[in-house]
Amino acid sequence: MSTTTTESVEDDRLIVWFDIDNTLYSASSRISHAMGRRIHAYFVQLGHTHEEASELHLRYYIQYGLAIRGLVRHHDIDPLDFDRQCDGSLPLEDMIKFNPKTHKLLEDIDRTKVRVWALTNAYRPHAQRVLRILQLEDLIEGLVFCDYEMEDFVCKPEPEFYQLAMKKAGITDPSKCYFVDDNRANIDGAWAQGWSKCAHFCERGLEAMEGGRIKEIEKERAVGAAEEEKGVEIITDLEDLRVLWPEIFKK
Repeated sequence: MSTTTTESVEDDRLIVWFDIDNTLYSASSRISHAMGRRIHAYFVQLGHTHEEASELHLRYYIQYGLAIRGLVRHHDIDPLDFDRQCDGSLPLEDMIKFNPKTHKLLEDIDRTKVRVWALTNAYRPHAQRVLRILQLEDLIEGLVFCDYEMEDFVCKPEPEFYQLAMKKAGITDPSKCYFVDDNRANIDGAWAQGWSKCAHFCERGLEAMEGGRIKEIEKERAVGAAEEEKGVEIITDLEDLRVLWPEIFKK
């Protein structure tokens, strides 16, 4: 699996981008819940009350797509310290495991026609750790992540992040991009950039946690949602992609 240190050369194949957290593994793992508790504790550690911590976490998530973006901009924190205390402290090996169905799904994608990359708002160590535990490292050709070492890093759903991803993958035609993500705002961001096929992964009966709250953020989206647009679909299981996008799989 490659990282994002250098841009790839132009490649005419389609590219399927997979989000990682709550997409390549089930939200039933409750990793988002555990992460939310750690982020909440981080806000409290900075001197905020529990109520203030909850409000700030939600506000930064809505405004920036990631709580850490608000923390870096407004609280002068060390993002690498944040990563160590939050993502880095998660006992991932006890929370997720190899899923043969997911492995087989990615294995069945026709690599003569399609490239498979991961697009995540996590920092590289967390992303690589998840892919290693899931045994998907060899099936993901490239990884685009939020680079916490950059002074003003970008993330989904900011337009610059999708543009950066295309540059890293060496692709200039957005219509060749397919995208799967569990976050509706991230899907909207990709759609706005011209990514032609987008699948909003809504795992049935499960909700991810952001901060101390169940994710109500998704409900604030305006009428005229991306799912109503041509090319964007809702799936409840990654296996649905075999029917939704048969052209990317081996015959």
